Amino acid sequence: MRAVVQRVSQASVTVDGTVVGAIDEPGLMVLVGVTHTDGPAEAAKLAAKLWGLRILDGEKSCSDVGAPLLVISQFTLYADTRKGRRPTWQAAAPGPVAEPLVIAVQEELRRLGARVETGRFGADMKVALINDGPITLVIDV
Repeated sequence: MRAVVQRVSQASVTVDGTVVGAIDEPGLMVLVGVTHTDGPAEAAKLAAKLWGLRILDGEKSCSDVGAPLLVISQFTLYADTRKGRRPTWQAAAPGPVAEPLVIAVQEELRRLGARVETGRFGADMKVALINDGPITLVIDV
């Protein structure tokens, strides 16, 4: 699994003009991509990493301060752009494989005690955020 994590002061995701997930306080906005070899173990490992990642103010984690996370599926994180001008998506897992694993990350975060907002899998989403820092990390598990 791969995640792009941004420390934000606020973030939201909109589908068809309706906000489906939002955080209005400091926290993390996380884009999650799934590849063919990922499974429940990677989902649990990513959730634990996100919950404990110390990138909030004062080197705190979401678990330290109860900060929320906005977790959004993003198959394009596995784009291959090495050849030509058109990316290929062969490394991205198909929806029936990826969706349950993105949900598993969200559910594991909730089990750990996180407040989790989400996007809508497979939808045309509009993501808005205010990156705080700016801090942006790429995490591979």
